[in-house]
Amino acid sequence: MKFEDMINKIHYANCLELMKDVPDNSIDLVVTSPPYDNLRDYKGYSFDFKSIAKELFRVMKKGGVVVWVVGDATINGSETGTSFRQALFFKEIGFNLHDTMIYEKGGIPYPSSNRYNQISEYMFVFSKGKPKTYNLIKDRKNLWKGHKAHWGKPRWRQKDGEMKEIEDNHIIPEFSVRTNIWRYKIGKGNSTKDEFVFKHPAIFPEKLAQDHIISWSNENDIVLDPMVGSGTTCKMAKLLNRKFIGIDISQEYVELAWRRINDVPKRLDKFF
Repeated sequence: MKFEDMINKIHYANCLELMKDVPDNSIDLVVTSPPYDNLRDYKGYSFDFKSIAKELFRVMKKGGVVVWVVGDATINGSETGTSFRQALFFKEIGFNLHDTMIYEKGGIPYPSSNRYNQISEYMFVFSKGKPKTYNLIKDRKNLWKGHKAHWGKPRWRQKDGEMKEIEDNHIIPEFSVRTNIWRYKIGKGNSTKDEFVFKHPAIFPEKLAQDHIISWSNENDIVLDPMVGSGTTCKMAKLLNRKFIGIDISQEYVELAWRRINDVPKRLDKFF
């Protein structure tokens, strides 16, 4: 398939097969959530993580970013740690681990009896070299906005071990860059208003995809989700004036994702 024919479409295909037609260094951003541990057998197909990771490295532009949203299953009383092994493999094949972010869920879906309640997943941010785009979101409200920072003269240790005083009397802004822990409400009415989407068992919040797309890409950039699931990444890419490519091995989920994408032009007023 020609690369230009892939753009702004959701494809029913094995992502490894379809990505062979994606040219080297052509994708700006990936936002995806792979099948977790005991879901490796996905709709009858196994999840070939290492091959997918290698293909992602090939197709990413220099400075492109992959956001890998992943958690670990608990099997026989122990978390698998698969997410960490995946992160280390991304580094082995050439990606930088630009940030280890936390997706905090605004609710406790499965309360635990013998451990602290699990409300988080990892959002590993990998980059092919230094990220070419970083539109950091500034929505952390400052209590002391408008005041001068009275920190005196901070002291920073130099390479030779000496301490150097640095003048810092800047005015505190109303908002600063947020932290790398992002909290989102989940469940019906929160993750999305598209009720039919909950036929998919593991959607992530539209706001999560939106915030990463804003952070690591610009308008007209190409955003790929090789395991598109319910289509959240592609929907938000379209809303944010990015080009998108979605791929999934499940025809059911491809149809679900297409329904969301095709509904976008009718409902822009609900998002802006």
